[in-house]
Amino acid sequence: MQYRTLGRTGVQVSTLALGAMNFGRIGRTTQDEVTAMVDAALEAGINLIDTADMYSQGESEEMVGKAIAGRRDDIVLATKAGMPMGAERNHRGGSRRWLVTGLDDSLRRLDVDHVDLYQIHRWDPDTGDEETLSALTDLQRAGKIRYFGSSTFPAYRIVQAEWAARENHLSRYVTEQPSYSILQRGIEAHVLPVTEQYGLGVLAWSPLASGWLSGAIREGREITTSRSAFMPERFDTAVPANRARLDAVERLAAVADEAGLTMIQLALGFVTAHPAVTSAIIGPRTMDHLRSQLAAADTVLSADVLDAIDEIVAPGVDLAAHEKFDTPPALLDAARRRR
Repeated sequence: MQYRTLGRTGVQVSTLALGAMNFGRIGRTTQDEVTAMVDAALEAGINLIDTADMYSQGESEEMVGKAIAGRRDDIVLATKAGMPMGAERNHRGGSRRWLVTGLDDSLRRLDVDHVDLYQIHRWDPDTGDEETLSALTDLQRAGKIRYFGSSTFPAYRIVQAEWAARENHLSRYVTEQPSYSILQRGIEAHVLPVTEQYGLGVLAWSPLASGWLSGAIREGREITTSRSAFMPERFDTAVPANRARLDAVERLAAVADEAGLTMIQLALGFVTAHPAVTSAIIGPRTMDHLRSQLAAADTVLSADVLDAIDEIVAPGVDLAAHEKFDTPPALLDAARRRR
C-alpha cells in the first residue's frame, strides 16, 4: 500500500480508501461481512474509511462503528452530511441547525466521540457559505471533528468557499471528494486545478465508473451488475452515452491485457496516477470485490499506458456528462433561471 499526505493536514492516508456505501441495505451486506471486509482492508494497509449518514439511512455508519470497535485510533474516519435524512425538510442541507444535529447522530451511530473528516455531501444552494463554515468551525473547535471537506462541489463553489473562509476568519475545507474515473475525466479541466491551487486533498469516488471498469461489463455479455439492476438507464447500450462507454471499455481492455493488468488495476492505477489525487475510494459489496480491488494497491501505470488511455478518452472529457452531480441549480430548475 502507498500513502500520501491528505492535503496540507499532515495526515498520512492510504492511496486506496474503503468506501462504505454498500454496507447495509444498499449492498445487502450483513454485519459479519462488513467486519470481515474492514478486517481485510486494514490488514492490507488501508487506513481511511469513508461513509455517510444517508448510506442505508444510517445503517452503514452503525456497521462501520461496530467493525472498528477497539481500533478507532488506527483509522482515519470520514463521514458526510447534507443529503436528506427522512421526509422532514430541515433534516438535510448545510445549515447550522442540521449539521449540529446530524453530526451528533453520526457520532452516536459510529459509537465514537469524533470523526477525523466531516464532509458536506453536496453543495447546498439554499445555505450561505458563512453559515456552513461557521458551524463546521465551531464543531471543529469543540473537538467533534478534526477537519472538514466538501464533496462533489463545482470548481467555482470550492473557490467561493475558500474566499468565504478567509473573509470571515473561519476554518476552511481541506478536502474535496469528486467523482473521477477514466470514463468521467471532466474534473481534470476545472476541479483538480483548483484543488491543487488551494492545497486540498482529493478523495475520488466511483473510480470504477459504477462498475463499467470492473471487467464485468464487456461487449456481447448481458449486463447483470448490482448497480444495473436499480439504475438500468445508465447501462442501456442503446443510449449513445452508454454505447460510447462500452466502446471505450473494449479498447481499454486491450490496453490492460497488453500491460498485464486487470481492468480494475488499470482503472484504479489511472485515478491514483493524477498528482492532485490523494486516494481512490473503493466500494466493495463482497469480499471477492475487495480482493480484486486491493490487487491494485501498488499499481503504477507507465507513461505508455497513460498515453494509450488518453487516446481512448481524452483528458478533461466526460463520456456521460449528463450524470454529473455538480450541475448548477439554474440549469436544472427553470424557476432559478429567468423567472
